[in-house]
Amino acid sequence: MHSDKLSAISAISVSSKGRRLALLVRFHPDKNIHGDEVVRFLKHMLHRIRGPIFLLWDRSKIHVKTNAVQKFLQKHHRIQANPFPTYAPELNPDEYVWYHLKGDLANSIPEDLKHLEKLLQSSTQKLRYSRRLLWACIDASELKWK
Repeated sequence: MHSDKLSAISAISVSSKGRRLALLVRFHPDKNIHGDEVVRFLKHMLHRIRGPIFLLWDRSKIHVKTNAVQKFLQKHHRIQANPFPTYAPELNPDEYVWYHLKGDLANSIPEDLKHLEKLLQSSTQKLRYSRRLLWACIDASELKWK
């Protein structure tokens, strides 16, 4: 069965002193993201980020109720997962990443799913390499950083 769907998972990484920023994004064409994809993303984070990881994420079922994710987190103590309060997207800087990406593509007309993914990857690259835009996503949230 083929569905024209593109799912994504992402995170903004900020170093403990706030000097280094990173945007991690994975796209999943034609499928929903389940626990296995979350685990792969967490493994990717472990490889890309040195030191302890204080992970803030929403209360999505795939984050807090999936056995594969919970088992992975129990084995990898370098990641400390902390959920945002329920119904608080305004606290999540990652929501502003997607707000930015959607705005960047607002006047685009993708020919197909592959083209949409290519447009998103291009927009993601621009955001990834702009400290100013990444900090804007963080600052737009109501999360207290400093």
